[in-house]
Amino acid sequence: MNISFIGAGKVASSLGSLFVDAGHSVKYGVQQPNEKQLSLEQACKFGEIVCFAIPFQAMEEVLITHKDSLKNKIVIDINNVINLEDWSPIFLGENSGGEITHRLLPDSKVVKAFNTIFADTMSKDDQDFSSQKLTAFIASDDIDAATIVKNLADEIGFEGLIVDGIKNARHLEAIAHLNIAIALGGGGTNAGFKYFKK
Repeated sequence: MNISFIGAGKVASSLGSLFVDAGHSVKYGVQQPNEKQLSLEQACKFGEIVCFAIPFQAMEEVLITHKDSLKNKIVIDINNVINLEDWSPIFLGENSGGEITHRLLPDSKVVKAFNTIFADTMSKDDQDFSSQKLTAFIASDDIDAATIVKNLADEIGFEGLIVDGIKNARHLEAIAHLNIAIALGGGGTNAGFKYFKK
C-alpha cells in the first residue's frame, strides 16, 4: 500500500519506518523537499492513505489547499491540538482537531488515529511493555476506513481499537493531553495507554 506523510518530523519518520518494515511504500511531503522527499501536493497524490503529522495550527491552510488531491482517500489525522512552545493543550470545547479535519475534507475518509501514542514508542524495540501492546485508538465515521487503519495498527505492533465516529476524536485528543501531562510531570515519553477488556 502507498502511504504518504504530510510532515517529516519524529512522529512521521517513526511511524513511517514501522509501515516500511511491514512492507508498505512510504513517502514524505514537506514544504521545501530535498531529493528524498516530495512536495505537499505530490505526497497528497501519492498516498492511498495520507497521514497528517504537522502542527494543528498549520492544518487548515494545508487541507484547504490540497483538498482536491485528497478526495476519496483515507486521511489519518495524527496531530494534537497543543501549543508548540510548551505542549500545553488548546481546548476546543465541543469540537476537536479531528472533527475540523473531517469538515474541511467532506470528500475524504477522515480517521483520527495514532495521536495518543508517543513517537518514542513507535519502534519495534520500544513497543513491548511486558508483552502488552499499546492501544491505537481510532475514530472515524467511515467504518471501512477505520477498519483498514485498525488492521494497519495491528500489523505494525499496536492493538487497534475503533471507538466509533469522528466525534470521539475529542476524547482521543483528551487522552493525548493526559498522556502529555503525565510525561511532563515526570512520566516520560516511553509510555502510553493500554485498554483492557475481559
